[in-house]
Amino acid sequence: MKRILKWIVRLVLVLLVAAFLFVFVAYWRSTNECGKTTAPANPMKAIVRCDYGLANLKLEDVEKPVPQDDQILVKIRAVSVNPYDWHFVEGTPYVMRAMGVGLRKPKDIQLGVDFAGTVEAVGKNVSQFKPGDEVFGGRDGAFAEYVCRRAVGAVAPKPAGLTFEQAASLNIAGITALQGVRDKGKVQPGQKVLINGASGGVGTFAVQIAKSFGAEVTGVCSTRNLEMVRSLGADHVIDYTKEDFTKGDQYYDVILDNVGNHSLSEYRRLLTPNGIYVLIGGGGANEQGFLGGLAKALDAAVYSKFVKQKMGMMMADPSTKDLTLLADMVQSGKIKPVIDRTYKSLSEVPDALRYLEEGHARGKVVIMVE
Repeated sequence: MKRILKWIVRLVLVLLVAAFLFVFVAYWRSTNECGKTTAPANPMKAIVRCDYGLANLKLEDVEKPVPQDDQILVKIRAVSVNPYDWHFVEGTPYVMRAMGVGLRKPKDIQLGVDFAGTVEAVGKNVSQFKPGDEVFGGRDGAFAEYVCRRAVGAVAPKPAGLTFEQAASLNIAGITALQGVRDKGKVQPGQKVLINGASGGVGTFAVQIAKSFGAEVTGVCSTRNLEMVRSLGADHVIDYTKEDFTKGDQYYDVILDNVGNHSLSEYRRLLTPNGIYVLIGGGGANEQGFLGGLAKALDAAVYSKFVKQKMGMMMADPSTKDLTLLADMVQSGKIKPVIDRTYKSLSEVPDALRYLEEGHARGKVVIMVE
């Protein structure tokens, strides 16, 4: 028996050493395209980063992309920033780095997702778009003068009634709010819905979408945003600087949580017997660590197995259908993008992200592209 235990201990030690060496080698081999000395043959401006951190963002020349057969080339007119972006800027929560983002250095040197612009060229198999069409949607590397993406998926025609600034604000925040209300929260007319973080990018859309679904909406925000959230259609507003909404006596059919600043048991206490709690987002800039907001998502998944209410996290699944629906809702007046600040050039992307990272943006932050 002692002999078997000795061999088990040795095996465990060998496996630990092997795991350490694997991580060590993977860490030092983690690299990117930075440092290449060849100048772009057909340059465009883009925000790039060689290392993690806001201080490492630079506006530089990179190779202008060429559309493949099933792609469109878009000249970008406006982009918007999201918490999603600064997670990649900082490489947090750190588990992201182990999941393919890059252990030591970021693998992808370009950033950004949300964009609006004009189609400049199309691949030979593309029939739904033509040069000159105005479009909006999402694509990695959008903090640039041009972006290529497939002609199907997270891209849609931009209605004439939407400005490029408005259209650029819709993709991640709007779709997250729409799918959180409609698909994950399954909001029905007459239901009571609480939106924690009602004044942010997702929250401002969620308040309006929930109201358009016929819900009675309560928004939680700070003092300076009370009137703004009320103007979006919220039936009730709670100032979190003066009142802890988890101590109230109101019950909700659906809670959309953009902040994650209370325990699951506190949220559950507010839910009706068949209520639904939806966690949105990955935590604030100072709450990252190894798992960040994913820790609460894992807790919610386990917690939900032992209670009657549904509790879980959601991730948006962008599609042409939902982008078009959001555009139609803006056109019809059911929702309106709330834009806090508009920056005037790509060089200001770091400033826009820094402002967003502070956690006090009202609605969306947009950057115009010259």
